[in-house]
Amino acid sequence: MFSKDIGIDLGTANILIVVKGDGLVINEPAVIAIDKRTDEPVAFGVEAYQMIGRAPEHIQIIRPMKAGNIAEFEMARVLIRHFLEKALGKSRRIRPNVTICCKADTTRVEKSVIRQVVMGAGAKQVVIEEESKVAAIGTGMDISTPSGNMIVDLGAGTTDASVLSMGEIVSFKKTNIGGLHFDQCIIQHIRKKHNVYIGEKTAEQVKKDMGLVLMDGEKPNAMNVHGSDLATGIPKTIEVTAEEIHQALRLPISKIVETTRNALEETLPELAADIAQRGILLIGGGALLPGIDTLLSEHLQVPVFIAENGLTCIAEGTALLMESDGKRSTRII
Repeated sequence: MFSKDIGIDLGTANILIVVKGDGLVINEPAVIAIDKRTDEPVAFGVEAYQMIGRAPEHIQIIRPMKAGNIAEFEMARVLIRHFLEKALGKSRRIRPNVTICCKADTTRVEKSVIRQVVMGAGAKQVVIEEESKVAAIGTGMDISTPSGNMIVDLGAGTTDASVLSMGEIVSFKKTNIGGLHFDQCIIQHIRKKHNVYIGEKTAEQVKKDMGLVLMDGEKPNAMNVHGSDLATGIPKTIEVTAEEIHQALRLPISKIVETTRNALEETLPELAADIAQRGILLIGGGALLPGIDTLLSEHLQVPVFIAENGLTCIAEGTALLMESDGKRSTRII
């Protein structure tokens, strides 16, 4: 029986799946809702995400991925199986060949876990590729030549800074600071300053509506935010300013700048010179924060650009690798 080739970008926040010949077919939150009374899943993806902060006590909302790694093995298997079946449709009985990505610092043991989880989800064969390489390929970057290229992935769970040359990662730095950490910083700030508790989804919306890296953006100066008064427990609406959110995000943003600088400082001089000319490419949801490219450019004295397909380039990179068939070097573990 023939098999299908599938690429998976399993992130902390979202799961994207491409099917060879069909393109991107799944792009949903990497979230699963479990009924604690039966230990059975009741919702996946968008449907489960909509339950965050609104589900009854017996419904537990789980993100199987944490800081770019599989934290809940069984939940990850169930989530991947669900979306593989959804992606395959009428061909769901076919065991697909899966290409999936991992961080550059993933250990052999962690890769073995990834393989076991994906095989348990129904894969026939699992190819594991380094995420930074695949992302670069997905953006159209040529990393095969002896020249320096730099890509920074501002994801939900981590920020990864990678320098690539001749198809390999020559410098890699990671910090467990990402979009979800930004949300927690906003939650803690509003709790401390206004004595109001807001949920994860509200914090994410505040970040999207007013998140500014530099205070010269075009976002609103203030907005009303709804939460619960910590003293009384009743609903309360407060006004939150852009300056507040800017201050709340200063520390995690500075950590991202530091991580990127550290990766550059460990880069060979000739490769660093290439990057100074070509610039740094930003991908991931964090790259959408207004001003992050300008701030990094000012601190590092290097041009910084935002990828047009920064949210989907990893999945699209797996598709390009699958299209190249045997013309690439893969690692099957």
